[in-house]
Amino acid sequence: MDQYVLEMKGIEKSFGVPVLKGVDFSLKKGEVHALVGGNGAGKSTLMKIMTGVYSKDAGTIFVDGRETAIHDTHDAKNNGIAMIFQELSLVQTMTVAENIFLGQEVTKRGLRDTGYMNQKAHEVLKELGIDVDPQAQVNSLSVGLSQMVEIAKAMAKEARILVFDEPTASLSDSETRQLFKMISDLKAKGVSMVYISHRMSEILQVADSITILRDGGVVHSGPTAGMTLDDIILHMIGGGSGKKFDWVEREYDADGEDLLRVEHLKVNEKISDISFSLKRGEILGLAGLMGSGRTELLETLFGIRKKLGGTVTLHERPVNVKNPGEAVKAGFALIPEDRRKQGLVLIHSVKENAVLPKITQLTKNKVFVDERKADALVEENVKALNIVTDHIHKRINLLSGGNQQKVVIAKWLNMNPEVMMLDEPTAGVDIGAKSEIIDLMRKFADEGKGVIFVSSELTELMAVCDRIITLYDGKITGQINRKDLHTEEELQYAIQKK
Repeated sequence: MDQYVLEMKGIEKSFGVPVLKGVDFSLKKGEVHALVGGNGAGKSTLMKIMTGVYSKDAGTIFVDGRETAIHDTHDAKNNGIAMIFQELSLVQTMTVAENIFLGQEVTKRGLRDTGYMNQKAHEVLKELGIDVDPQAQVNSLSVGLSQMVEIAKAMAKEARILVFDEPTASLSDSETRQLFKMISDLKAKGVSMVYISHRMSEILQVADSITILRDGGVVHSGPTAGMTLDDIILHMIGGGSGKKFDWVEREYDADGEDLLRVEHLKVNEKISDISFSLKRGEILGLAGLMGSGRTELLETLFGIRKKLGGTVTLHERPVNVKNPGEAVKAGFALIPEDRRKQGLVLIHSVKENAVLPKITQLTKNKVFVDERKADALVEENVKALNIVTDHIHKRINLLSGGNQQKVVIAKWLNMNPEVMMLDEPTAGVDIGAKSEIIDLMRKFADEGKGVIFVSSELTELMAVCDRIITLYDGKITGQINRKDLHTEEELQYAIQKK
């Protein structure tokens, strides 16, 4: 047992229904161990028990071969366990150094010793190879650098076990490479890491071992060496075919009238001349590197950003929306990139989130919400979109990422839009839920509506889109019919062409 820095045996946890059913998980010193599973498989619950957020119902935890009780987050910290969250926990208005020493501030004669903390933070950052000013405010940093600071904060508190939760979900390619280098350096120093990600290619690249959960139990545990993407998916979904991303050529009138036409759209000085069209029944992909203008384009069509020039025509009628409310009335819907901050009210229930845009139409006598009608609508959503929840009154932050995203989609489907725009809709979502979301978009387009689909995952773009527009540095650089694309490399090349 002494080869393991941490061992969890027979872990059980129930929230009315069993979530973990006798799970075993072992972590060696200096190892990166991937934890994989579909939404609701139990990954987050297991890690929250390890980090003291939840208490276990049964089972035993060993740290350095000794049985250890982890009742809360303080117990976890005292045992050198820290979690690097997908939604960073840094205080945006404080400096890098202040965040690193948060909760453990150094004082001198009753006052905070800012000079000492800045110096020590500089030493920690330098040791980790992070090039950032300790006195810089966190809100001035990129997402990638913020994540590095989060790691530095954990290491300054002498963490020996780091848990990464979807660490690359919001990172650029260069930031991802920098993170992987840091993980490699930490491994060399004997730090052990648990790596949670839905990006299977990353897991095969960065992890030494893998444990796969399904329905609250372990279905596979062992080295990643020799494993393939298909092996992992097979364990995750239990062999069900049809969950993979296979492109199917769809039928729609590519020569018919435009559902949506955008001409010479100006968003800002960089994105100043965008023109494209969307046909009825078409799924149009926007492909490009970070900073290419994909998100800004969708936000302008949805009224979040002000249109500075150009024209937008929907159903042959000019549309000039000034805010999201007007965009919804015109027939647009947007699934935002960050569902937790922009798509959901986390302290509200599944029902409250699903009916939010439609609340006026569900109100009787302009005073009371017709609860029976609202309940029936949301129950229908849950059934149609296969949303896994105990009941429609469950708080939405207790659902898995894939089920949260389905509620966001349900919310907008309830408004019967003409154009559905999706920005990175499957970030942090498992293989099964990705497949379901893609299927939902196909069905939506089959009704003669239009879909604009933005994703950094080229596999997804090639699976779902009928046509793909490439953007580079705020300009459209080309368009490709999906049937003319033969490999992912061709799309990768097209994206990087100026």
